[in-house]
Amino acid sequence: MTAQASSVPNYDAGFVDNLTQNFAMQFLDRVAASADLEAFRYPRGEGWESVTWRQAGDLVEKLAAGLLSLGLQPEQRVGIASSTRYEWILADLAVMCAAGATTTVYPSTNSEDTAYILGDSESRVVFAEDDEQIAKLKEHRNELPHLGKVVTFDGTTDGDWIIGLDDLAKLGEAYLAEHPGIVEETARAIPSDQLATLIYTSGTTGRPKGVRLLHRAWVYEGTAIQVQDILHEDDLQFLWLPMAHSFGKVLLSAQLACGFATAIDGRVDKIVDNLGVVKPTFMGAAPRIFEKAHGRIVTMQAAEGGLKEKIFKRAFEVGIDVDRRKREGRSVPLLLGVQHGLFDKLVFSKVRERFGGRVRFFISGSAALNAEIAEWFHAAGILILEGYGMTENAAGATVNHPADYKIGTVGPALPGSEVKIGENDEVMLRGPHVMAGYHNLPEETEKTLTPDGWLRTGDKGSLDEDGFLTITGRIKDLFKTSGGKYVAPSAIESKFKAICPYASQFLVFGNERNFVVALVTLDPDAMAGWAEENGMAGASYTEIVNSDAVQTMVGAYVDELNSHLNRWETIKKWKLLDHDLTIESGELTPSMKVKRNVVEENNKALIDSFYS
Repeated sequence: MTAQASSVPNYDAGFVDNLTQNFAMQFLDRVAASADLEAFRYPRGEGWESVTWRQAGDLVEKLAAGLLSLGLQPEQRVGIASSTRYEWILADLAVMCAAGATTTVYPSTNSEDTAYILGDSESRVVFAEDDEQIAKLKEHRNELPHLGKVVTFDGTTDGDWIIGLDDLAKLGEAYLAEHPGIVEETARAIPSDQLATLIYTSGTTGRPKGVRLLHRAWVYEGTAIQVQDILHEDDLQFLWLPMAHSFGKVLLSAQLACGFATAIDGRVDKIVDNLGVVKPTFMGAAPRIFEKAHGRIVTMQAAEGGLKEKIFKRAFEVGIDVDRRKREGRSVPLLLGVQHGLFDKLVFSKVRERFGGRVRFFISGSAALNAEIAEWFHAAGILILEGYGMTENAAGATVNHPADYKIGTVGPALPGSEVKIGENDEVMLRGPHVMAGYHNLPEETEKTLTPDGWLRTGDKGSLDEDGFLTITGRIKDLFKTSGGKYVAPSAIESKFKAICPYASQFLVFGNERNFVVALVTLDPDAMAGWAEENGMAGASYTEIVNSDAVQTMVGAYVDELNSHLNRWETIKKWKLLDHDLTIESGELTPSMKVKRNVVEENNKALIDSFYS
């Protein structure tokens, strides 16, 4: 039977009928409405530089005019190969205002795939962050006949093929002198169904596929967040997510719709430090960030030992008990409430302070967040709103609301869109956010989009009576043991991460085998701390994970995991890998999803040996 939820209750979805605005005009309208308010801030030297909407608008206008002076035509593609930074935002907004279409390239993408993406998209201009990105373009220049100009943020210019961002702005100033008002005129003429973005999914198999997203998809995403009254002008976002990923872009669309300021720094190793300085009210992140933060805090307290560790553990026992009672509508006994108030001052306030002390909520997306980790944070007074979506629907399909959420679910459909459960419990989506199709891949498009506009997600899920969606996992990742029992790897994997604070990755295998096995990696930062506490300071990661003490410790966590699993799901054999998975090794996507097939292929002999 098919269940369906069309929108969050009590929200007027009539705005969908009037989605005539394009992303460029959404930006220009925001500049006009909030001219003197802060729009962005970014690191400069030891401090942060702040920019108003008017200042950002003036620079975007010059850059857009510069692109027009280079002959850019509507829907022609402009690549951005860069990490997340203020200039990435400027480049994207300039492309939008010049009526072009942004093609995103992760800075970690190898030169062959970079050339494929820019060639397949026929990109005319590329914004390249630095000399490393420029080198990829030079290496494959003969394969990029459409690429007429490279604009670099920090790289070396040659005054001809490669120019700087300031050079593009100067071209724009000259063009505006001859064509005053051309940028706004160009922006106003963009229809809502024009191509805005071509995002190549990093994918876990094969060549990346270009997802064609229209202006209306991004305008819808931002407006759907704005009408729910979730975010406001006085909020402050910290943005570190890869802007080459749809999750980053959807947060930009929300900013234009709601008018809040954004502090931008894509350096992942600086997230915790930056949170303390920026003190944001919200942030979007992948679950791995919350897993690392949870593991770090837990292991630091364990290292303290003694009374401090006992207080910490008791605080979370009480916090989780009180939190569950409140969410279930049960009363909190007086003594328990007094204990909770004391622990809030002693423990929880310090946890909140690590994230700047002002966070109203985090938004988790791009992969499944373990419910126990979400509960742990919630007990400390930190709300993580889990959402769901994919590049093919402009990132946002469902999300929990700060005033109406269910931990363990990814929330109901955004206002004005639909979610239903199709055959084999496949989650299906329909609405203004769904892609126009895959670039140059009509057969792939036909497989993914139904004739009546539903997007087949490939994810298995269920809807409850209130329309809240729960994701079970990727249909293709579910496997059946030789005994005929189905196993959902992601559910087991996330449980282990909640149990073991040192875990980085836990990958479960066992398709058509007679039992389930796992490959384990540990977080290098957490293990460095463990090594200092256990007489192995200075030892290599490989030496640490191969030590008897660590093997015994991980074995105990696996035993604990097995005590919570069905018999056929239990991990019979496991192995600690001598390295963590990384984006650079090709075993993680830039959005921190595991490329399961790559890891399985790289460790085929090891996995086979479990069964020999």
